[in-house]
Amino acid sequence: MPLIHTIAPSEATGELAKLYTIIETMRGSVGNNAQLFSVSPELLRQQMDFIKFYMNHPTLSMPLLAAIRIMVSSGEECQFCIDYNTGMLINLAGWTFDQVAKMRKDPNAANLPEREIAMLNLAIKAIRNAHGVTANDLDTLREMGWSDSDILDAVSHATRMLATDIIFNTFKIENS
Repeated sequence: MPLIHTIAPSEATGELAKLYTIIETMRGSVGNNAQLFSVSPELLRQQMDFIKFYMNHPTLSMPLLAAIRIMVSSGEECQFCIDYNTGMLINLAGWTFDQVAKMRKDPNAANLPEREIAMLNLAIKAIRNAHGVTANDLDTLREMGWSDSDILDAVSHATRMLATDIIFNTFKIENS
């Protein structure tokens, strides 16, 4: 049970009830991750907008984004997020559990094209040592065909995942 009071779907009213209906339509249920944000419907809406933006990203693939989330969450030991995104890679991208486990040990072993592995590594580097990111790191990605917008979007995704992990860990979210 989370350390913060949450509002169950059956108790939701107003804007929160509307947001829960959207989530239920998309996912089939309102998970603990969404319910954690229930005490602040505006934050829940922002989180949903963030997810929607990346679900339809024109250049960052779903497997790359899920890999970024897993690697960030592994560093933060956010088991909810690790499990959720592992499920996405297995169920939606056709990865095996072993492929996810190998990536978690070595991002260079990720079941991704070389240019996506390079982007994954930059996102991880930005989270672990932002001051260590260099112009050469970005030039390498540009040479691989990534735009500055892609690079910013990937790093932003990683940093938002870090914030989400901190929130989930702080309030002890459980798998739903």
